[in-house]
Amino acid sequence: MIILQTNHGDIKIELDFEKAPNTAANFKQYVEEGFYDGTIFHRVIDGFMIQGGGFTPGMQQKATRDPIECEADNGLKNELGTLAMARTMDPHSASSQFFINVKNNDFLNHSSKTAQGWGYAVFGKVVDGMDTVNAIKGVSTTMAAGHQDVPAEDVVIEKAYVAE
Repeated sequence: MIILQTNHGDIKIELDFEKAPNTAANFKQYVEEGFYDGTIFHRVIDGFMIQGGGFTPGMQQKATRDPIECEADNGLKNELGTLAMARTMDPHSASSQFFINVKNNDFLNHSSKTAQGWGYAVFGKVVDGMDTVNAIKGVSTTMAAGHQDVPAEDVVIEKAYVAE
């Protein structure tokens, strides 16, 4: 179990090491290293998702480890409350950034091993704290440092840790 302590409340996450072993291990390693402590949810779109894990307040991007191989073809779907890896147009570019789906986002699911069909790898789900996710998805957003949908007031992951 992973706990994200935010300035809006806690989010408890269960990782799926069976269906997304490398992605779950990658996320857990970032948590254990303290990487997410003090980072922000920098992209918040109600009716879509909340994204974090790459920036500190002031939109300062953090250096990450090498990207991981995309595991989006694991059968897990981008459904309400699931956790998936954010990436660029390159399917195998995910590193530390993740998002929590705030609705079913079927268009993000794996459909084929092509640039358009790879999808976004789901590797866990929120098991407690959807009230916190819902509070975050409702914050007002603005544009900052060339990015849209940035919360006007920082939504901070104060601490992320593994709880057994």
